[in-house]
Amino acid sequence: MKPGGYAPSGKDTGTVKPKGSSRIPAHCGIDTIPITSRKPSWLKVRSPGGPNYLRLKRLMRSQSLHTVCEEAGCPNIGECWEDGTATFMILGDVCTRACKYCAVAHGMPTELDLDEPRRVAETIAAMDLDHVVITSVNRDELADGGAGIYAATIREVRARLPHCSVEVLIPDFKGDEDALRTVMEARPAILGHNLETVERLHPEVRPGGRYWRSISYLGSAKRIDPAMLTKTGIILGMGERAGEIRQAMADLREAAVDILTLGQYLRPSKQHIPVARWVTPGEFRDWKRVGEEEYGFRHVESGPLVRSSYHAKEQAREVEAGGPGSIREVMEADVPAPAEVVGLNGGPARPLVQLRADRGRKRAAGTGG
Repeated sequence: MKPGGYAPSGKDTGTVKPKGSSRIPAHCGIDTIPITSRKPSWLKVRSPGGPNYLRLKRLMRSQSLHTVCEEAGCPNIGECWEDGTATFMILGDVCTRACKYCAVAHGMPTELDLDEPRRVAETIAAMDLDHVVITSVNRDELADGGAGIYAATIREVRARLPHCSVEVLIPDFKGDEDALRTVMEARPAILGHNLETVERLHPEVRPGGRYWRSISYLGSAKRIDPAMLTKTGIILGMGERAGEIRQAMADLREAAVDILTLGQYLRPSKQHIPVARWVTPGEFRDWKRVGEEEYGFRHVESGPLVRSSYHAKEQAREVEAGGPGSIREVMEADVPAPAEVVGLNGGPARPLVQLRADRGRKRAAGTGG
């Protein structure tokens, strides 16, 4: 790893790269918040460390699994893990994209673990969960973006725990509708894909994604299966304006998105963009009202510490899906992803090593490499 690379907990599954500059044009003229500043009282949470949290952490490590709770530094990890819920992150722990707000390591993955769906499902069965969220890094170097692994994981979970509802939080798969169908045919309870920010900020903080691709991908899901719950999330506090939040809500409703989550951006490191402002709990309550009453979302989960999977089980049980919207076809699918243009070392992408299922079992059991 070159000096300056971002590896939050030490990575051995790919070449970790820097996130790039933390400066973005949208912050010119804004007094952003220094990383050393004290957080408001409403953002303070107890450090995790309860017995169930420690048990789940040992379970994850014994199965060589990753959770976005840990990788992305979620502030709710203690609360959720003590309740016996977790968001599993499949397809490894190194992402091919370098979003400037995200704590997950950026680089070129070197392995695809074909045994991962089995181990995830067995761990979920050991936890005896009623609802589970499956998300992933972006794997732009794969032909299907990892959609096949998503589908296999959903089916493995259902085979072991028929009562457990499975929610997926997928990448945009570069706008590939075949990949979207692969995941949807496995019948997740909720199909999520995060918009993350407003249109003006999108190119600066999410350079590998596209604003309209994300929105239209959710719209296409509704065309494929109008009965499926769709969900997205927006992070506030990165420099967006009130009118832009409203516009994003309106655009998402054109794609008939059912559930919206809104939470506060928290800066993971100095390599990530600064926080532009702290959004108060009162403003989050106002946005919930605006989203539900003015724009017609079936449910808005809004609060400073809200993340995509917060209260996900309740949403899966209580929210009813609406029909398709006016946006039904994928847009901006022809824009190459960074890993397709050039390898993340400046040259051709490194070859991918697929782990055989038997090798994955040995490594999980600690008997092989």
